[in-house]
Formats: sequence, structure tokens, C-alpha cells
Amino acid sequence: MTTTDPIRRDTAIDHVSDLVARHFDRADGELLVGGLSVSDLAARHGTPLFIYDERTIGHQWQSLRHALPAEFDIYYSVKANPNQAILRYFVERGCGLEIASSGELRQALAAECPPEKIFFAGPGKTETELAEALDCQIGEIHVESLLEARRIAHLASRRQCAAQIALRVNPSGDVEGGGMRMGGRPTPFGIDEDQLDAVVEKIAGERWLDIVGVHLFVGTQILDVEVLLAQYRAALRIARRLAAKLNKPLKTIDFGGGLGVPYFAHEQCLDLERLQLGLTDFVRELRSDPALRAARLIVEPGRFLVAPAGLYIARVVDVKLSRGKKFVITDGGMHHHLAASGNLGQTIKRNFPVAIVNKLNRPRSETVDIVGPLCTPLDVLARAIELPSAEVGDLIGVFQSGAYARTASPLGFLSRQSPPEILVERGRDRVIRRRGTDDDCFADQLEIDCAPTAR
Repeated sequence: MTTTDPIRRDTAIDHVSDLVARHFDRADGELLVGGLSVSDLAARHGTPLFIYDERTIGHQWQSLRHALPAEFDIYYSVKANPNQAILRYFVERGCGLEIASSGELRQALAAECPPEKIFFAGPGKTETELAEALDCQIGEIHVESLLEARRIAHLASRRQCAAQIALRVNPSGDVEGGGMRMGGRPTPFGIDEDQLDAVVEKIAGERWLDIVGVHLFVGTQILDVEVLLAQYRAALRIARRLAAKLNKPLKTIDFGGGLGVPYFAHEQCLDLERLQLGLTDFVRELRSDPALRAARLIVEPGRFLVAPAGLYIARVVDVKLSRGKKFVITDGGMHHHLAASGNLGQTIKRNFPVAIVNKLNRPRSETVDIVGPLCTPLDVLARAIELPSAEVGDLIGVFQSGAYARTASPLGFLSRQSPPEILVERGRDRVIRRRGTDDDCFADQLEIDCAPTAR
């Protein structure tokens, strides 16, 4: 990426500067996305809005694909960002999709993902959701409990068609890491490793269940390659155990997702070169095992692929002082970007990379809180952040907003309009989700009829 203006290099602003240099461009102090100025995009589409850069999505995809051995398949995690344009981008490149609801199943099918390349994970799947997945004959249902396995068997028997399942396992020991632990402790996710043998004994002989694989996912937002490799080795150990118990080779080993991106100034990007090196030895070991050598190896990233491509843009509508503290008030906030407000998993509020994106060449001159328009003190996009002097009409940009931003936010709060999503591709911008109210903000989730078909 190129730049045409100077910028101060200090700790807080360096993170934004590095993200701009890595993924975007700037000219005369203005952020450019795919060569288009943010000011022009905001004027054309209104604020607040989300902007995604297809070029950055492509860079993330190619970087990961290059780092992974050929034996690995990538399944995009739909929950990260379920927009149809993004799903289609990955499907067109041969990517599978990992879903966690019937709504995501419909989105996956609408994106023309082959049903056999859809995996369904997540606790609390309803009987209706499981029936829909079976009728669509998706690739695998990842079983989270004995009861769920029995429920699937009952539904499959009524359809006279065996269901392909993988067992999601919550490992024992200290296999953990990342920003959010999802295994290795009491959890609603998966079957505890110490219960695995008993569960297999109860369902292995079930006529309508075909246990084809194992799924491990014990953490998210992982930036340490050694943590990832430790989790992959744990999955390998459990896969061997399951194959031995079933007395047959496995067809799939799903290592989950968890690949992180640097949200905060002290964080470093995941070292893909080290990951590639570690996986080379890993695959060599796996291929020496007759019970596992034919298995497809799966990773299911979401955040890593799309977070860096996304920006949340809000316009400054007021600047005020209250008892010596300056507040910059914007037309967008936590109802669109709950994660940036710190109310999605953060114990202590830490600021996402935030900047005045039409003043990237200005020195920081004041410490402010950036707050949204909602009637709650929780609506804070950034706290005690140093910025150039903000004025009404300036544009606040929240970086790393391509994943778990709009899709993980309370869009209906105060009945405000939901923000549009804009995709910039090859120097052109297009609306990939329109602005709307809460009633129609998911209007692009197309209805798909799933009818039983012969395998």
C-alpha cells in the first residue's frame, strides 16, 4: 500500500497506521478503501455504515491458503459475517461453510454452497433445525451431546437415511488459549473427553448414525502459533482414540477456528510462516497413521478472514464538555458495533483501533471519549483516546470491523435504522445490505426449500 502524507509514529496511533499500511491506502490525510475515499463513500451511502474491502479479504484468504498444507480444507465460519456477498466470495473459491443455526443454513444454501460442504456445529440445535439439516443432506452435523445424537438418530430413522456426524469433544487438561476459552473446563460445548468412550459405546451401533469424524474447538482469537499447534495435537490425540474405539478410519478431523487478528496495540499478527512450518511436521506425523491418513483436515476461520477488511464509519454530530471531560458524539454506536463498545466479552474496556479517518495526517491534540447516540452509558466506542481535534462532520473509523461487529450487535435497540454494508471491489462500491429498520434488517436472508433427495 502507498501513502502520500506524513503521520506521527507513537504507540497509540501506530496500530492504526500499521493497519492502514497493511490493508488500505491514504492520501492527503484521508483514508482510502480500494482507492475510494471514505468521505466520498460516506457522502454517497450515508452514515453510519460498514465498508468492506474485497482486496483485503482476498489477501487474508490467500495468506491462509498458502500457509496451510494441501491436506487442509478451509470452511468459513458464517457467524463471523453472514453477508451473502462475503459467503459467495468464499464459496466461489471452493471454501466450505460452517454454520450454527438454520438461518445460517439458509444463508449458506442461498450462497450456492454445495450441501455436502456445510458443517453444522453448536449446542442447543432444535429438532426442527436438525430435521432441516438432514433434509438438505449437509456434509456433517457436529454432535454436542448424547441426547443430540439420539435425536438425530430418531430423525434419520424417519427419513431412512443415515446421518453423517462428527463428535465435538471438550478436551481434558490444559489445552486452551486465546481471547475466549471454549473448552478444557465445564462448558456447554461438546462432549467431555472423559465421557467420550461411554458416548461412543451408546451410539456406535446405531443404524442411522455414521460417525465419520471429530471436532475440537477450545479457544478463539488466538495469536500464538504454539497454542494453535498444541490444540491441533490434542485433536490428533483424540482422533486416534476415537478411530480406535470405532475400529475404523476417520474421514474428517475438524480443528475448529480460533485464528486471531490484532485488535489492540500490544498484539502481534499471527505468524503464518511459523504455522506453516509447524503444520508440515504435523501432517507428516498424521499421514503415518493408517487410521487417520485419509482424513480430510478442516479449519473453520471467520474472524481471521474478514475482520481486517471491515471498517465501521460514524459521523461526529456533536462535541461537548462535561465537568472537564470532552465527549465526541457520533451518529453510530454500540447498537451497530457491540464489540467495539467493550460489551461483547471484554472484562475491562479496551479501545479497538479507532481514528478520525479524514484527519490521518493531523497530530493528536486532545483526549476524548467517543460515544454513540443511545440513551445508555454503555454506548462508548472509545474511552480516553488521544485524537486530533474533532469537529462536527468528521468521520470516526473503527478498524478490524469485518467480523462480529454488525452481526453481533443489538440492531433493534431504540428502533434506530440498521447500517448498510458496502463492498469495495476493483475500485467500485456496491451496496450488499441496505439501510433499514429492525423489521427488515435481515431481509436478504433468502428462504430456501430443502427437500429430501437421494444421496
